[in-house]
Amino acid sequence: MRLLVCGGAGFIGSNFARVRVHDHGDEVVVLDKLTYAGRRENLADLADSPGFALVHGAIEDAQAVASAFAESQPDAVVNFAAETHVDRSIAEPDAFVQTNWLGTHVLLEAARQKGTRYVQISTDEVYGSIGEGSFTESSPLAPSSPYAATKTGADLLVSSYVHTYGLPAMVCRGSNNYGPFQYPEKLIPLMVLSALHGERLPVYGDGLQVRNWLYVTDFAHAIGCVLAKGVPGEVYNVGGPDECPNLEIVNRIVELTGADPRLIEHVRDRPGHDRRYSLSSAKVRTLGWEPQVRLEDGLADTVDWYRANPWWWEPIRSGEYRDYYERHYGRALSTD
Repeated sequence: MRLLVCGGAGFIGSNFARVRVHDHGDEVVVLDKLTYAGRRENLADLADSPGFALVHGAIEDAQAVASAFAESQPDAVVNFAAETHVDRSIAEPDAFVQTNWLGTHVLLEAARQKGTRYVQISTDEVYGSIGEGSFTESSPLAPSSPYAATKTGADLLVSSYVHTYGLPAMVCRGSNNYGPFQYPEKLIPLMVLSALHGERLPVYGDGLQVRNWLYVTDFAHAIGCVLAKGVPGEVYNVGGPDECPNLEIVNRIVELTGADPRLIEHVRDRPGHDRRYSLSSAKVRTLGWEPQVRLEDGLADTVDWYRANPWWWEPIRSGEYRDYYERHYGRALSTD
């Protein structure tokens, strides 16, 4: 296939691009704004692959999108492009509205003009929190943060383009992804790198927020199933095989890194913090998908990857992330 992968220099998008090039031999053009979390380094191993190209541009820029369509002539568009960090959305929601909602509109218009198959990558956070059981695709949408609200709005835009214009589009909602190349503002890489540097491990509130953990390549394969076999107009939830409280994740990372458990520090919880996410994957399993990586193995592999790849994270810890961390946590990172 010829794919236009928007946001393909980010965490999930780059892993998806890698799977499609290496495992499927697809021609992939990545369109990415290359902001703090969208990095060329995430795609370094694909740079010389035949049929791969990286185009610098934002999905909210109609001219950049038109150029990317012209270069890729895609059979399908997969949209990962988004501002994704809930904490940043609380502090600076404008960027989330611009990219997550307006950018999706620009992409949908381009896809509509070409009649191109389209997959929107979304999140379990559109459903809000659930005390018991798991969300299905028919569960009510109840976003809690500006991030989740803009993703919800984007999902509804996709649905409107299916029903109004007949666009062959689908939505794929993933649970909490983890694995290589994840920017260290997110829980697992934040804790891994902090533990490796002997820094305090900041845990929101009591740390008993439960998340449904999904290894990133498992999500990439699920998206591939939706791309190949999904029904236009449908939503597909993709949940990981294991649920785990955040505090237990941190304790496991302490064990895997050999860090001092006394580094764990409970800090003030963030506003509107959802207590539990859980997705039913029954629908996507009918397309032939099954998760392959259990949390115990995936977390150990992830810790090993960060330990073995300082070339990837050292520039992050010395750049914009250092300023963000100090603003957010009120203290500086250690000097590497």
